[in-house]
Amino acid sequence: MSEFDPRVDDYIQKSADFAKPILEHIRSIVHEACPGVTETIKWSFPHFDYKGTICSVASFKQHCAFSFPKAALMKDANKLLVPMGESAMGHFGRITSLKDLPGDKILKGYIQEAIRINEEGLKVPKAKTAKVVPTPPILLEAINKNKKAKMHFEEFSPSSRNEYAEWINEAKTDATKNKRVETAVEWIAEGKKRNWKYER
Repeated sequence: MSEFDPRVDDYIQKSADFAKPILEHIRSIVHEACPGVTETIKWSFPHFDYKGTICSVASFKQHCAFSFPKAALMKDANKLLVPMGESAMGHFGRITSLKDLPGDKILKGYIQEAIRINEEGLKVPKAKTAKVVPTPPILLEAINKNKKAKMHFEEFSPSSRNEYAEWINEAKTDATKNKRVETAVEWIAEGKKRNWKYER
């Protein structure tokens, strides 16, 4: 039997008007998909548990986020999940209205897959700590002169920063190095990773 938590009711009521129908809808679909689900509040926003956390939802000033802690293990048959490293908005990106959510059947399918993962006791493997490649002074100096580039570079994961550092270090001549620094700053200012051309 599903367990409702009054703290989740309070959370929804205190959310922005645009967010209330989104949060209520997701909550309803989660309970339909998992009759034994338990609600709770962790890190100040609603989580839904069944043999472990299956998903969470959060509302912000202008969008909502819906996330699966074990998304890395999900098959994502509909290719809708946004990797968390690429978005701070949750696995379905920015949700500003019910139209931003997939259909109920598809949404329920994702939730049921998350349930299956918990039932099978599967765990997300711990990520290996990336070795830190010192950022070349020439690149760091150029980034610090560009506010947008500096902001994005600081937000990049260590591996993304490493890719740029290695690219600059691999340059055989000063001319090539200067050209790569110029290109790198341009891409970083746009929030692009070193291999952005090959990302899906």
